[in-house]
This record gives sequence, structure tokens and C-alpha cells, in this order.
Amino acid sequence: MDDVSTAAEGQRRRTRDRRGRGMRGPGVLPERPGTPALRTARQRFDQLVLDVVAPLDERWQRHLGLVEYAVEDTPMLPDDWGDETVPLSSLVRGKGTGPTRLVVFRRPIEHRATTHDELRAMVHLVVVEQLAELLDLTPGDIDERYAD
Repeated sequence: MDDVSTAAEGQRRRTRDRRGRGMRGPGVLPERPGTPALRTARQRFDQLVLDVVAPLDERWQRHLGLVEYAVEDTPMLPDDWGDETVPLSSLVRGKGTGPTRLVVFRRPIEHRATTHDELRAMVHLVVVEQLAELLDLTPGDIDERYAD
């Protein structure tokens, strides 16, 4: 009896490695070979900012002029900043032929948002407020959804 049970165990296919962890490697294969299957948090945030900025920039392009949009991880704060809140964005007006630069800071915004919808709403809020300041209008004039 013991000989039969050990022979059956020896023929059984092993689906796990010797430490019992199972198969290693990616759980998802990429659609195109050579590209990562899953995007990083930074890439997802960049895409979110683009999705928010595109319709606003298209609508206000005539009034805005040349605006450069950027995403940075964190703002560079001076040593004497103190206990003030960390900025969520920065607006640097262009000089001469230089473009105006609107920078959205990823980490402070992600830190304040708990869900993806909240993150999207916060990015929208920040971009609308900065465009309103740039155009010297109220945020409600820039986007009627601002009050929501």
C-alpha cells in the first residue's frame, strides 16, 4: 500500500516551487511586446492631469497664449518655509517670448485624496484655480463645474 501511494505522489505534477510560493513572474502580459503592461503611479497621474487640462486648454487657448503644463513630484520649499501648507501647484508667468508654466505637484495632491474620483476632482480644482488666476477671472468663469 505504501509503495502505491508514494508512486502516485512522485508522478503528480508540481505546480509550486520547492518553497510553496507558486509561479513567479508578471500576472499580466503587455499588449505590445517591449512595453510595460501596468503603468506606474506617476504615469497614471500624468495621464490624469492631461485628461483634465486638455478640454480646458482647448476652450481657453485663445486667451491663454503659450502655456506649458508640467507635473513634478514635490515642490522645492525654502528651509524657512515653516508650518505653512505645502502648495499643490505653481504658476510662473512667462516673460517676453517665454511660455507661462503651470506645474502640478503630484505627491501633495495624492496625499490629500483618498479615492480616484477625489484625486481627479482635486486636480481639476487646482488647474481651474490656476487658470483663473492667470486669466484674471473667477474659477466659475473658467469651468462651470468648479462649484461642484
